[in-house]
Amino acid sequence: MDDVDSAVAQISRNMVTSGDWVTPRAAGIAFLEKPAMFYWPMAVSFKIFGVHDWAARIPFAISAIGLACLTCAFGAWAFGRKAGLCAGLCIASCVGLFLFTRIVIPDVTLTLTIALAMWAFLRALDEEEPHPRLWAFVLAAGLGLGVLLKSLIGAVFPIATGVLYLFLTKQFFVARTWKRLRPFSGFFIALFVAAPWHILATLRNPPYFSLSFHSGPGEYHGFLWFYLVNEQVLRFLNLRYPRDYNTVPRLWFWLFHFLWLFPWSVYFPAIARLSFKPIDRAGRARLLAICWIGFILVFFTLSTTQEYYSMPCYPALALLLGSAMAEGGDWIRRGTRVLSVVAGCAALACITIFFLVRNVPAPGDISSALGHHPSAYTLSLGHMMDLTFDSFAYLRLPLAVAAIALLGGAIANFRLVGLRSFLAAALMMVLFYHAARLALVVFDPFLSSRPLAEVLAKSPEGKLIIDRNYWSLSSITFYLDRDVLILNGRYNNLEYGSYAPGAPDVFIDDARFKNLWLAPQRLYVVTYLSRLSEFEALVGHEHLHIVAAAGGKLILTNQKLEHAGQMEGMPVLSAASKNALAKTWLCR
Repeated sequence: MDDVDSAVAQISRNMVTSGDWVTPRAAGIAFLEKPAMFYWPMAVSFKIFGVHDWAARIPFAISAIGLACLTCAFGAWAFGRKAGLCAGLCIASCVGLFLFTRIVIPDVTLTLTIALAMWAFLRALDEEEPHPRLWAFVLAAGLGLGVLLKSLIGAVFPIATGVLYLFLTKQFFVARTWKRLRPFSGFFIALFVAAPWHILATLRNPPYFSLSFHSGPGEYHGFLWFYLVNEQVLRFLNLRYPRDYNTVPRLWFWLFHFLWLFPWSVYFPAIARLSFKPIDRAGRARLLAICWIGFILVFFTLSTTQEYYSMPCYPALALLLGSAMAEGGDWIRRGTRVLSVVAGCAALACITIFFLVRNVPAPGDISSALGHHPSAYTLSLGHMMDLTFDSFAYLRLPLAVAAIALLGGAIANFRLVGLRSFLAAALMMVLFYHAARLALVVFDPFLSSRPLAEVLAKSPEGKLIIDRNYWSLSSITFYLDRDVLILNGRYNNLEYGSYAPGAPDVFIDDARFKNLWLAPQRLYVVTYLSRLSEFEALVGHEHLHIVAAAGGKLILTNQKLEHAGQMEGMPVLSAASKNALAKTWLCR
């Protein structure tokens, strides 16, 4: 499990072990950025299967499968079975859903609740629907669940989309519309779902209310202020503190959707030929999808945004694509040919890179061949900037599998048409994602600290210190399940909660670290290789002993290990080998 993802999993584990399912906590610090329902499914999974990295991912896998099935059913209801199948293929095999379910974020589950709410909205209004009341209640429950998952946007997106649709179809001022939607009873259903946790979280994390619109170091205004004002209003205005996030340039935010919806984005031009007149069920569904897409994209164009923020509109795009693909036509045939060319060029690129790096040495792990661009890491795909030519020498097997997938897809899409070509494209992506999974295995020492955690588990007992950003090294705490101190790490997403009354004293500075390090008690510190010289200057090289190193990270201890030796498979610290400290020692 990646370092950043492990922090979220550890919060869920803390809920299970502490019994506090109301206030999420990381390293004992109240973490108030996300509603608790983000963590509850993982916590339940841990209760059932035990605490494992794969158990943390089960809820997200179920959400992704549910989203694909829901989109397929929505499309079949609105446009017919073939269109539903195509829509399901689009959402299940698009690049965006694969990429953004590799990281532990609530967006795929949020997308599921929004898609359910949108379908329920349309079915509640449908004249042929025999159970409009049931679907009105499903709509309300979907809104409540969305709020529990990611705060107000879980309700704002479906409601704003629905209002826009009602205005365009001239149903907003029609009494029959509201009779079928049942907004008053729906409001209380949504309130019943979402309100209890918010009330409990407010009561357990006072003060209860603050009118301040300013946040800074040392300030604490309680849960409700942080959750509503700082996370909603100030974040939208890009005034949130701490500013531990970045934003994608607006043009790229829009253009990236050709990548996120690939390979199906080649059929985007065919959407323009569809009818959006609300004269039948298909036309109404297409119009709703346009409102759905338009509001979300415009909303994030005016706000701060990450690459994955637009995931809630993927089902709408998939529905339009599925409808266009089912109808066929010249633009669909041209799109299939374009896909064949794109896949062929990508296969050629993979084969060329594979040929060029076939004899390039690949010592140690991939971290030694990567660049470092920390300023890009606040973006979800920031580590892609670290790839260098030499790093592909570690990715020869993934390159080969990707080349086979893309070449097979190119040939199939050149020879086949219609549904068979769509199935071939989906199969191409399945194999390509297997290549991506193999690549993630290669990146594991760099993205995760699991190898270091395994060494620490076999080492003598000692207090553990995380250097600087807790999130960046959090898989250590997940795999070891130990309490930690954090050196110079009182910033970003743990800062606000650290000022809460009764917050544990887990943050230490250089002076306190030095005192602890020179004391008789054994300590370990997990840090980055680039920081080794700073620790030497702080406590002296004679007090530093390297326990293990992997992925550009290392473990130091203040006392020699009695039984130590070089462990097979661990990389030599090439960057520090000229230093007297540079001996890669591992506790057996």
